[in-house]
Amino acid sequence: MIKLVVGVGNPGAEYELTRHNIAWILFEFLPPIENANWKSKFKGLYTDATIDGEKVYFLKPETYMNLSGESVGPLCSFFKITPEEVLVVHDEVDLPFGQIQFKKGGGFAGHNGLKSIAQHLNTPNFYRLRMGIGRPDKGSMSSWVLGKFPKEQDTELGIVMDNTSKAISFLLKHGFSKASNKYNKKDFLEIK
Repeated sequence: MIKLVVGVGNPGAEYELTRHNIAWILFEFLPPIENANWKSKFKGLYTDATIDGEKVYFLKPETYMNLSGESVGPLCSFFKITPEEVLVVHDEVDLPFGQIQFKKGGGFAGHNGLKSIAQHLNTPNFYRLRMGIGRPDKGSMSSWVLGKFPKEQDTELGIVMDNTSKAISFLLKHGFSKASNKYNKKDFLEIK
């Protein structure tokens, strides 16, 4: 059972709507926390919702991406949440835009936010939701991930967010295995 959903990103107006902050964009679309009362603690903003009778926490670390564990670790300690009850939502350059993948554990593929969380939880064995942002045709990777989604992608971005929020809701109700089977490798731009 997932008890904490973490959306990693960078605080500050200059990072709003960037590819690296795709998880924070998603949090705007999640039905359980649409009208949430966010509290500032644990070096981040957190809220909770009751889903099928169980309390689930949602956290946006405000430490900057590379130090996300400094927020996740203390919240997990305080609420007695184990790594196996954590889902981290993050951007993924190795998946094309419009695809998601649920995953448990594994490496970090250069994602320093995941590395920081693993260091603070003392294990990489937490759940992840990889949200595809694709790779740049040219230019640097850092310019790509810190770049904003172009205006012409607004409609597509809305579709991806809507369908990904449904995938998270499904995971919270039916578990990781069923969610993986249903949603991994689906192109959310094709789903109507």
